[in-house]
Amino acid sequence: MFGLWTWTGHEPGPAPRDCGARETLPLAVPAPGGMTVADVECALVEPERLLALDIPDPGPSVQLWRTALENELQAALLPPAAHAAPNPSGTAVVSAARALRTLRDTVALTAELRSGLKAELRPYQARGITWLRETAAAHGGAVLADEMGLGKTVQAIGALLGKASDGPQLVVCPTSLVSNWVHEIERFAPGLRPVAWRGGQLPGDTTAGTILVTGYPTLRGHGPALTGQRWASVVFDEAQVLKNPRTQVSRAARGLDAEARIALTGTPVENHLDELWALLNLIVPQAFTHKAQFRRRFVRPISEGSAEAVVRLRDALEPIVLARRKSQVAASLPPKIHSDLICDLTTEQEQLYDQLLSRAEEAGFGSGAQRHTRVLAVLTELKQVCNHPGLITGELGELAGRSGKFDVCTDILAGNLENDSPTLVFTQYRKTGDLLVRHCAEQFGVTVPFFHGGLNQEARADIVNRFQAPDGPPILVLSLRAAGTGLTLTRAADVIHFDRWWNPAVEAQASDRAHRIGQTRTVTVTTLTSGTTIEEHIAGMHDRKAALTDLSDAAGVAELARLDDEHLLELLRRKRGN
Repeated sequence: MFGLWTWTGHEPGPAPRDCGARETLPLAVPAPGGMTVADVECALVEPERLLALDIPDPGPSVQLWRTALENELQAALLPPAAHAAPNPSGTAVVSAARALRTLRDTVALTAELRSGLKAELRPYQARGITWLRETAAAHGGAVLADEMGLGKTVQAIGALLGKASDGPQLVVCPTSLVSNWVHEIERFAPGLRPVAWRGGQLPGDTTAGTILVTGYPTLRGHGPALTGQRWASVVFDEAQVLKNPRTQVSRAARGLDAEARIALTGTPVENHLDELWALLNLIVPQAFTHKAQFRRRFVRPISEGSAEAVVRLRDALEPIVLARRKSQVAASLPPKIHSDLICDLTTEQEQLYDQLLSRAEEAGFGSGAQRHTRVLAVLTELKQVCNHPGLITGELGELAGRSGKFDVCTDILAGNLENDSPTLVFTQYRKTGDLLVRHCAEQFGVTVPFFHGGLNQEARADIVNRFQAPDGPPILVLSLRAAGTGLTLTRAADVIHFDRWWNPAVEAQASDRAHRIGQTRTVTVTTLTSGTTIEEHIAGMHDRKAALTDLSDAAGVAELARLDDEHLLELLRRKRGN
């Protein structure tokens, strides 16, 4: 995007009015004796709007950029103020040639992707795809570390699309997100052929256009099958999994033969800088070969408080790491970002889900009022299996690794804790909320309050007041029914719906606890759906009935209870082909 700003003759003035969203950006501006970096109020404008925008007294810089958009323009004609983006350390202005190349590549890529990528790209996403392609070609790898909610997945798919003709490609992600990646590739790039692979022999049709999607445990256990194949590119999603280079899965990742490697992570550093070296060594080993040298140049002096070492590290990372926060691209974001994640079941969940459904089929569903009660009971059991199998079996000693949805939620919360992003987690079930509270204490050492219907009014008000305080708890778990209306929780800009409610309006009302007057940031709303289960049917009902406000929980159950046994079981059974 273009940042339009004004100059009073000796300092930046107010942003032009009625041009675009206002944003304060660090820019290189004239100063006595040269240039300096200052925070400047800008009006942000997309390239296509710059040509048509009526700007009073636009000045030579705007005229030159308009010429650049319409025709060939030599970079030498651009004055420094026309490309005032500073480098990360604030020691130099981005060159005119690079600024012009970035503009042209992004505009050209946006046009190219309109045919192959079925997504409405925001300007920063188009730039991200261009950057991934440029960086992977120049350095053999790239790290996209955008904040959660900015669309790292669709940007990575755009990069995969660009190398589709170069040969088969590989995506490695948490096991619980394998189906989600397949779904997103089919949705955004129907010309590609995603294949979920969970071990054994590789599919025989791993040719150009094929995207093999597998989980980290599969990479660890079946590494030789993958290392024997030449990949046009490999994408590592949630790449912080590979932060310890001594683990078996990290060694398997390093053994992959790929022309380009792309890491996606919202938290490139979770605990210490050695983890950053491990990630960089995996993605661009030729640039970050020696851990001892990295520690000597960066880790040790930074730990001793060296500002110069921090600048050196920023300069070293700038060519291969792109990390943007929602606040930096706020002008091109809607008020709410919706992210729907399909989570795979674990083997334990699959077996328990099938056992419960077989038992229900043998017992039958009855008729009349009894049928409604019986269907509700079966649905409740199946939905609780989707949340965590221990809710049914009573085996609650170890929580992690047993529920795909539970593990995905943990990963999201870990990233939000790292980025200091307070989060609301909604669930229908009291026991699920208790498990989440306990898990946050065990996993993160964080005391999480639980807002539910069993609390009196005083206790509820205390939880809200504590959460809204600047030093309040970083996570708040809430009962969907108890907290669906009337609360203001604008300290959070991240909302997670842990389980699916029949009525989309109820979920929307809950999300609006954060997205209401007083909220100054874009709100990210993430829904977790267990793939192949009844939850996918509920999600489909949302798609069909999102405009309705009277679809209650009872109405959803009644709709299923009206089906005959054969059709009801067909909806409840896991769709193993997904």
